[in-house]
Amino acid sequence: MIISLIRLRCACSIFGILLATLLSQPTGSADIWKEAQHGFADNKGIKIHFATVGNGPLVVMIHGFPDFWYTWRHQMDALKNDFKVVAIDQRGYNKSAQPLSPEAYDMPQLISDVEAVIRHHGEEKATVIGHDWGGAVAWQFAFSHPQMTQNLVILNLPHPNGFMRELTRNHVQRSNSAYAQTFKKGNASDSDVFFGRAMTPENLAGWITAPEIRQRYIAAFEKSNFDSMLQIYKRNYPDLPKWNAAIQQNAVVLKCPTLMFHGLEDQALHSDGLNNTWDWIDAEFTLMTIPEAGHFVQNDAAEKVSRTLKWWLMNHH
Repeated sequence: MIISLIRLRCACSIFGILLATLLSQPTGSADIWKEAQHGFADNKGIKIHFATVGNGPLVVMIHGFPDFWYTWRHQMDALKNDFKVVAIDQRGYNKSAQPLSPEAYDMPQLISDVEAVIRHHGEEKATVIGHDWGGAVAWQFAFSHPQMTQNLVILNLPHPNGFMRELTRNHVQRSNSAYAQTFKKGNASDSDVFFGRAMTPENLAGWITAPEIRQRYIAAFEKSNFDSMLQIYKRNYPDLPKWNAAIQQNAVVLKCPTLMFHGLEDQALHSDGLNNTWDWIDAEFTLMTIPEAGHFVQNDAAEKVSRTLKWWLMNHH
């Protein structure tokens, strides 16, 4: 389902017509692994690794847990002819720095990495795209750096207000989030911390089935710091008693065009969290829900996401 809204909640019917035309067009299948160029942005001594393809308006992509820059391979291929696409490794992951201090994984530090990447490329603003924890960083970046956020694209991570509302009131969401409490209380060395299993590169890559891609994920996780991955949960996952204060903190109404994708088979993030998102966005807001896709919607529905994303971005630059 695709819903396109402005603040007055008027449907943009032409979106569906144009999108249907777009979805009939093929996309490429280049090997971004070989094509991408690599570099590092410096954030006060913290080196943030990125992979980049293409030229044009800057698009910054932020992965979630457990993942790395390569999760965006399909979207990078789709956008490379029209945009400069920069997919980062969040701190703690793959080739990016892995500071030991727990405070280094506080949300303001994660946000500052995105700012450093944008400035490294000589730009003052960018389209910011995030999935899962990358989506959380993208939301917060848009709240705190509106002047640097040209467009916002979020994949399978409801607006913080919607998520926290469901976390406190929806027993399904609370049940779905039980794993996060394990991450917050546990240690990376615990034998059952990762959904009843140990945190190993092989287990973290368990959702990848294609052999060659799976090996790339395992290699990336071998370079990563599992304690750092969990610190992002420990330092930033909301505590229920604090939800009212957190919602007040996120009371900023966004002024930038926003596109959201949500795979409805997500077992971690209930789609009820999407309700009322339009109340917190004072700009064009487009929501695409995909029934057959799960949490990793950018891979589960790669062609739908890539084509829609390209069409949307071409109409917002």
